[in-house]
Amino acid sequence: MTSPPDQGALDGARALRVLVLGGASEARALAARIAQRPDIRAVMSLAGRTSAPVETGLPTRIGGFGGVDGLIRYLSEERIDRVIDATHPFATRISANARFACAALGVPLAALGREPWRARAGDRWTEVPNLDEAAKALGSDPKRVFLTIGRLGVGAFRAEPQHEYLIRTIEPPEPSDLPPHRVLLFARGPFEKNDEIALMRERRIEIVVTKNSGGASTYAKMEAARELGLEAIVIAPPAPPDAPRLADIDAAMAFLS
Repeated sequence: MTSPPDQGALDGARALRVLVLGGASEARALAARIAQRPDIRAVMSLAGRTSAPVETGLPTRIGGFGGVDGLIRYLSEERIDRVIDATHPFATRISANARFACAALGVPLAALGREPWRARAGDRWTEVPNLDEAAKALGSDPKRVFLTIGRLGVGAFRAEPQHEYLIRTIEPPEPSDLPPHRVLLFARGPFEKNDEIALMRERRIEIVVTKNSGGASTYAKMEAARELGLEAIVIAPPAPPDAPRLADIDAAMAFLS
């Protein structure tokens, strides 16, 4: 972990100590705003799912805390005054741990969330609750599938080896998770609609599989699928964290005021 620099305080008051649980793209935008505030001393915490995370401009802590007890210990030792949960919508474990830890210590917690995507006119969505059901929903007939769910869920699709998969992730999945007929594409969003259309046409994609993670940075694939008339299997998001919701970065900064 990189220790935060001593930013001091304004007018002799102690700087507000903040833990940002990152993972969503909104966390980076929030970090940029916080970095401009000398009265806030913040640390960005990342789970370490990628080996080269995007620079946030804040001191960054990589890796887990060791469950609820470890997070309680960290919050106490670092004298954290506020916690903002800006994790990926599907990162449910850390959100639950943050809720319990903050409640135990009386530390204010709020969640900087995204609204999930909603099907629009022209969308051909099949909503499913999890990865296993997404794999089953592909059906028995071989298809060319654009699989964009992150690297950790790819193993569920080994159960449907008849399909040809274009798998887009930031980093390589485990080799043992890969279905037999696949092409790997390493890329990090945001993506543009026209680029997504060109990719799907070039690869002759017939169906898109994705998590409903909300937000704008990866929505272009849904627009592209709509324009091309493609089916999409959409994994429903889990329930949002049980914490006050922050609609945008301005609301998050107000929470820290």
